[in-house]
Amino acid sequence: MKEKMTIIFFSGTMDKAVAALILATTAASMGMEVTVFFTFWGLGFLKKGRKFAGKNLFQRMLEIMLPKNRNSLPLTCFNMMGMGPWMMEKLMKQTRTPGIEELFGLAKELKVRLVPCSTSCGVMGADRENFIDGVEEPAGAAFYLKEAKEAKINLFI
Repeated sequence: MKEKMTIIFFSGTMDKAVAALILATTAASMGMEVTVFFTFWGLGFLKKGRKFAGKNLFQRMLEIMLPKNRNSLPLTCFNMMGMGPWMMEKLMKQTRTPGIEELFGLAKELKVRLVPCSTSCGVMGADRENFIDGVEEPAGAAFYLKEAKEAKINLFI
């Protein structure tokens, strides 16, 4: 039986997304089965873009205030009105550190499971249509707890 690792990605910021993807791809490259469970702010990583249809007023307000997709995630610290992520991307290129797109491609290649939280989807007004390719069907807390119970490593980012 393969070793497993789970990550709850709750944050929704660029630096934490990079950390989660580095850990997920490293574990997967070591032969572990990896599931990343995206909740609340972390759902922004999975979005294709903004979608307002079918959302109530509060959900539309959230849609405006939150990043439109993984390429517009802010930094946790030193966001500097959007310049922080741009500077971080430049720094990562200079130091030959893989960026979000490269890490995301590697995660898909290594069959890292990307699972949106169904409860968070309901609250945030997110649906399957607005998620990028490669995302699994939304699942609830029971799914995550089953995965976590079988995993050797469980992280919350």
